[in-house]
Amino acid sequence: MERFTVRSTRRVEFLNITARVQNAVAQHGLQDGLCTVFIPHTTAAVTINENADPDAVADMIQIIGRLIPQRGDYCHTEGNSDAHMKASLLGCAQTIVVEQGILQLGTWQGIYLAEFDGPRTRTAWVKCLPTHGKEVR
Repeated sequence: MERFTVRSTRRVEFLNITARVQNAVAQHGLQDGLCTVFIPHTTAAVTINENADPDAVADMIQIIGRLIPQRGDYCHTEGNSDAHMKASLLGCAQTIVVEQGILQLGTWQGIYLAEFDGPRTRTAWVKCLPTHGKEVR
């Protein structure tokens, strides 16, 4: 398993980690298989979405903020209840197909660490799983 850290600079921020994940795949030497990216934090998540237009990320941050506001009638009193819910909404892991050593993302897709309680230093875990034998069709 490969690990790397990511530093956020704002409370809510989507950080493109695609190149870091691709580097982890290369370091592992995976040619064909699956790559799982896992974020071991309760107030951060990982998602795959458009990486060409920064407005797409801005829209995601705005809409998620509207759905789950920072201030609300929350029982958890640490001041980051919204961050826990936002992270759960997006999820802590994504799995990507790898062929010939390359992440098989769509043309406009990127992998993002979604920070909801920053600024913080976060860790991303990348687990590479090779496929063996013939594919079942």
